[in-house]
Amino acid sequence: MRQPMVIQKSGYHGLFFPELGIALDGYHPEADYVFVSHAHADHMTRNRNAVAVASEPTLALMERRGFRGTEHPLSFGEWLEGDNYRARLYPAGHILGSAMIYVESDMGSLLYTGDYRTPPSPATEGFDAPESADLLITEATFGLPIYKWKSYDELYDDIRSFADQTLSDGETPVFLAYNLGKAQEIMHILSPLGHPAMIHGAGYKLCDVYEQFGVSLGKYSAYNRETCKGKILIAPSSALGTGFASNVKKKRIAYCSGWAANESRRTQLTVDKLIPISDHLDFFELIRFCEELDPGKIMITHTPNPDVVKHYLDERGLESSFLEMEIEPAD
Repeated sequence: MRQPMVIQKSGYHGLFFPELGIALDGYHPEADYVFVSHAHADHMTRNRNAVAVASEPTLALMERRGFRGTEHPLSFGEWLEGDNYRARLYPAGHILGSAMIYVESDMGSLLYTGDYRTPPSPATEGFDAPESADLLITEATFGLPIYKWKSYDELYDDIRSFADQTLSDGETPVFLAYNLGKAQEIMHILSPLGHPAMIHGAGYKLCDVYEQFGVSLGKYSAYNRETCKGKILIAPSSALGTGFASNVKKKRIAYCSGWAANESRRTQLTVDKLIPISDHLDFFELIRFCEELDPGKIMITHTPNPDVVKHYLDERGLESSFLEMEIEPAD
C-alpha cells in the first residue's frame, strides 16, 4: 500500500474506510455505499438508510430477508466509480450471489473476500479473483490444518448415496443444512435423482431466487409435517429441537457442514452420518490462495486461532496480522 489505509470496524462483521467513504458488510452513517458480500444474516445490512451495492442475486435474497434500503446492483466484472476509488465484484463461490470486493484507489488496491470457497459450490456463479492486491482481508473460518476437505465429487457421492440408500430401505433421509446456501446446494446435487424433496419453510422462501438465476433445485416443496414421510427432508439443525419430522419414526439424519469434520458433532446432534461439506474453503486452500495472490499485507478475520494461520503465512514470507471479528456462526 502507498500509505496506511484507515480501517474501522462497523457493526457485527462490517468495516468502514473513512478515506474512501465506503463500508463493507456493515452499515456506517458516513458511508456513501455499503458493499455487501452476500446475503447471510451476519454480513448483510438491514439499515433502511443504507445504499447497498451487491450482485443482483444477493439483493434479491436480501429483500426476502427483510432489507428495505436502497439497492445498487453491480454485475460481476462491472466497475463502480467513486470520487477517489473504483470497485468491482468477483464471484466468491460461497452461496448464490456471493462476491469478493476489490477496490482500487491512490492508496493501493485491496481485496475483501467476505466468505468464499474454492473450488466453488455448483449452486453459485463460480469463483474468480484478481491477479494481485496490495492488501488482502480474508476470512479464515476453518483456519486450522485439521480442516482439509475431501474432494467435492466424493462428498456429493456421499450425499446422493445417503439419500438413495435411506429411501431404498424404506426410511426418510433428513439433511441438516443451513437454510441459505447449503440447503440449496444439497438440493441441486440431489436433483438428478428425481426424488421429491421438502425444505424447511425459512429456506423454501429463498429457493425461487436460485431458480430465477438458473440453479436447478429439482422437485421440491415446503415442509409439510403430515406428508413429509418418504421424501428427502432438508432443514437447519436447530429445527430438530422444534419437532421437525418428529412424527417420522423411521428416518436417518445426516449433518452437512464443515464442522462435521469434528467427530464430536455426531453425539452432540445425535445423527447417523457426518458429511463435512462446507461453504468455506479449507485451511490448505486458504494458504494456497494467499500464496497465489501474494499481497503486500494480509489481514486475517473470523478464525479460531490466528497464530496458526500467521505461522503458515510467515513460513511463506507473507506478512499478516489479525483483525478481530466474530467467527461465522453457521455453515
